[in-house]
Amino acid sequence: MEGKKIPAKMLSLDPYSTWLGIEILSVEIGCVKLGMTIRPEMLNSMGKAHGGITYSLADTAFGFSSNTHGKFAVSIETSINHIEALEEGDYITAECTLDKTKTKVGFNIVEVKKGDDLVALFKGVVYRTNKDWT
Repeated sequence: MEGKKIPAKMLSLDPYSTWLGIEILSVEIGCVKLGMTIRPEMLNSMGKAHGGITYSLADTAFGFSSNTHGKFAVSIETSINHIEALEEGDYITAECTLDKTKTKVGFNIVEVKKGDDLVALFKGVVYRTNKDWT
């Protein structure tokens, strides 16, 4: 399967990302940009977006980006730094800004932004299997 088509297929098979309202904004090999809006049911007890929401968007961008190389890729380590709290109605984007592959292991950085402001920074390590996307 052509790498640029893989994220759309992944999203169509992903009920959680669909529930989040994630939309694909752009796709290149090794780089996917996604967007979504923070809804009321995504808020924590302090009225701010739950950290898991930002993490989920970044993790989805990471997964989609990693798989554009045509092989099934699975996460082996991730972390996130939350920089700014988000509110209901905020529209955020997550874009893979680094895709570096060493043998079967890949390293990615995903920037989560509200407009031009960086609100979270996600780092991930992925393992690329031998299984092709079809």
